[in-house]
Amino acid sequence: MAVFQQISAKDVDVVVRFKPVAGTVDQAGGIAVRLTTPDDYYVVRANALEDNVRFYRVVKGRRAEIKGSNTKVAGNQWHTLGLRAEGEHFTVTFDGKTLFTTRTRPFQRRQGGAVDQGDSVTHFDAISITPLD
Repeated sequence: MAVFQQISAKDVDVVVRFKPVAGTVDQAGGIAVRLTTPDDYYVVRANALEDNVRFYRVVKGRRAEIKGSNTKVAGNQWHTLGLRAEGEHFTVTFDGKTLFTTRTRPFQRRQGGAVDQGDSVTHFDAISITPLD
């Protein structure tokens, strides 16, 4: 996980451009927001091997799915993944299309970053972090 510490905002709109290129267990890229510790945060990730996008809350290193969507995530192709966090409301976009919105109790810390997963080899091209508060 790469954490961007220069922006400190509870409410953010984050978009990352990524390309999953290899991995036998996972081929995923994602976004983490509201990191309170390295083991406590929210994360959305898109996985090319599973063809899905999932949104999780991680507490004490244990991940629990909040919501997800089955959608084609092509390997070796560039995609955009977005996560907008406003108070208790979260909106997830993939390749410019809104996949879902959900509501959950927010963490209070204000850092975000890009993530990959498992044995994923993922290229990241750009990340945009826009504070909303």
